[in-house]
Amino acid sequence: MQPLNRTEIAARVARDIPEGAYVNLGIGLPTKVADYLPHERDIFLQSENGLLGMGPAPAEEDVDWDLINAGKQPVTLLAGGAYFHHGDSFAMMRGGHIDICVLGAFQVSVKGDLANWHTGAPDAIPAVGGAMDLAIGAKQVFVMMDLLTKSGESKLVERCSYPLTGIGCVSRVYTDVAIFDVGPDGARVVEMVEGMTFARLQELTGVDLHAS
Repeated sequence: MQPLNRTEIAARVARDIPEGAYVNLGIGLPTKVADYLPHERDIFLQSENGLLGMGPAPAEEDVDWDLINAGKQPVTLLAGGAYFHHGDSFAMMRGGHIDICVLGAFQVSVKGDLANWHTGAPDAIPAVGGAMDLAIGAKQVFVMMDLLTKSGESKLVERCSYPLTGIGCVSRVYTDVAIFDVGPDGARVVEMVEGMTFARLQELTGVDLHAS
């Protein structure tokens, strides 16, 4: 079995973003999705600091530090792109105008609960940003994450043990070994990497999974 690397996960997420979608890419790994969106599709990337119409990351010689995303990374702006007030950006997020947001996570439950802003550890630095606004405001929430922690524990869980960002908000989870749909009916395996088996996936997660 060969797990997907982070670039490959980002490319896989990009394949599932449809024509005409308004999309917010969360800080960190999700920003990589911008580099793999199909050129033939019109997709509108929004950033919570007040950008709409972002393109892929700039070449080193084209970096403009006055043009950054919410994670303070330099970005490009496509023709027709716009800058606007931070407050208007959050109104867009909270008002149901984002079709898909892509976020990272510490944990996702089989019912679609999301924990991605704080581990609860005494020395951890909480960082909620706009995640709660996106979790409840976006029409669909995609999560990108490794299936297991560095210590081998599953991040797909029966019930989140970390503080929640949102309840029942996640619809699809993209990991390095499999893709899952989650929600009221539990977790369903959509796709697995070559060499992975359903039985092995069940063993790794320790939760009840449904086959496609």
